[in-house]
Amino acid sequence: QVQLVESGGGLVQPGGSLNLSCAASGMGFSLYNWGWYRQAPGKQRELVASMSASELRNYDDSVKGRFTISRDDDKRMLELQRNSLKPEDTDVYYCNRGGWGASAFGSWGQGTQVTIPS
Repeated sequence: QVQLVESGGGLVQPGGSLNLSCAASGMGFSLYNWGWYRQAPGKQRELVASMSASELRNYDDSVKGRFTISRDDDKRMLELQRNSLKPEDTDVYYCNRGGWGASAFGSWGQGTQVTIPS
């Protein structure tokens, strides 16, 4: 059974930094492309950063240059380093399989809330 646990969210001032982590279990972590998704209230979840099994990275234009995705296959962890945060980065963040056409697993974690006040 796929289990995803996100952590690291919180309140941070504009321009600040925050690192998110995701612990994954129940699947062959190293086999998949992984991504970070964000979701605002009333909106669909969207992929903002992804990293392939071969360590290619891809970012949404809105976060390019500010966010860095990384993975540790031995620890089955995915991370998202987030710098120069803006109020529009306020969302709930989730990790799941994604990128390069990979669909997310049907099971999602609880997400982690990130708030940047305006």
